[in-house]
Amino acid sequence: MSTARTASPRTARAINDRIALELLVERGPLTATGLRELTGLSRPSVSDLLDRLGRSGLVQVVGEAGEERRGPNAKVYGLVGERAHVAALDVRTGGVAFAFADLTGATVGRGAVPVDGGADAVGNVLAALDDARRAAGVPAFHTAVMGAPGLADPRTGALPPFGGLPGWHGELLAALREGMAAPVLLENEVNLAGIAEHRVGAVRDRDTFVLIWLGHGIGAAVVLDGVLRRGASGGAGELGFLPVPGTGGLPSATDCDGGFHTQASSGAVCALARRHGLSAGAGDDAAAAEAVVRAAAEENAGAGNAGAEGGAAASATFLDELAERVAVAIAGVAAVLDPGCVVLGGEVGRAGGAALAERVAARVRPLSPLATEVRASTVAGSPVLNGALLTALDAAREALFTSTA
Repeated sequence: MSTARTASPRTARAINDRIALELLVERGPLTATGLRELTGLSRPSVSDLLDRLGRSGLVQVVGEAGEERRGPNAKVYGLVGERAHVAALDVRTGGVAFAFADLTGATVGRGAVPVDGGADAVGNVLAALDDARRAAGVPAFHTAVMGAPGLADPRTGALPPFGGLPGWHGELLAALREGMAAPVLLENEVNLAGIAEHRVGAVRDRDTFVLIWLGHGIGAAVVLDGVLRRGASGGAGELGFLPVPGTGGLPSATDCDGGFHTQASSGAVCALARRHGLSAGAGDDAAAAEAVVRAAAEENAGAGNAGAEGGAAASATFLDELAERVAVAIAGVAAVLDPGCVVLGGEVGRAGGAALAERVAARVRPLSPLATEVRASTVAGSPVLNGALLTALDAAREALFTSTA
């Protein structure tokens, strides 16, 4: 015969405190009345709760709200932003972008530093971070998240050498972990973009989806049942290595040439544009995005305009072939994962927007028996930095909110 057990007063207080803190994260500042209505707690319980959280340094009065009653205005309570700060880093081949946020999630600083791979690369990044931290008035970081291309090993937190990526990436991670008096978490950059799309972007209504990153590199973030899936070694979503038709070869264990990378990377997009008689740059992300945007504009401008029909036809053919290439990869993803929804991200995916997503969706339908919606990325700013900030804030809040128990 089992006996029901009730939570001790201390445990009940800790649970209520955590619920209130999560509500202040989700809803923003609230009055005591608002907290009572949302938690169902009594007036004395909410009063005690706010007193405890105030003494812990996590909650403070941030203003007043006029209510429809006589007497003084109601106090509004919010998280103490200065209680903790987090850092996010987006590490690319040619540089590092970074951003800082306080505990409320407000961005308090950001910056970028180019990196040429020289001997002083890591030192330059650390110096830029420290200068920006001081300029933002941040005394120290509670948590930092570094997003980087390649494999972020979920078992060890290491960044193994992968696919010819710069060696200074691993050196920077080690230097950050040695120099910061705070946890420094590592995550694949595309996974962070997927987190951002799920939390504040195109798939807030979905718990199962795949984000495909189309840019200098090719990758995917796999979210199933609300959980980011990294794979055994952190390699889930390395779509650049996916064998696809039309590449003239196969990828190898050390080179993604011959895989989907050869069909849809920024360099491949620029080459495809030139093959259709369109102007395109040298093959970097900005040039590929510009080629897609320009082609869409030329196609629209040519509609009903006899003088622009030639350019419009070439642009349409270019976009059609690009959509076909992406659709083949999505059909492969759908056959294995059946995500029901795919988001086109990265520089090329974001440049193509809803128009490219619709083109791709139309070509996926005859390739797969599985219904797969295709959407365009909608995260404002940098999806990688957004995802890194969200991840860092989750970790910092988990640690701080748990410590109140």
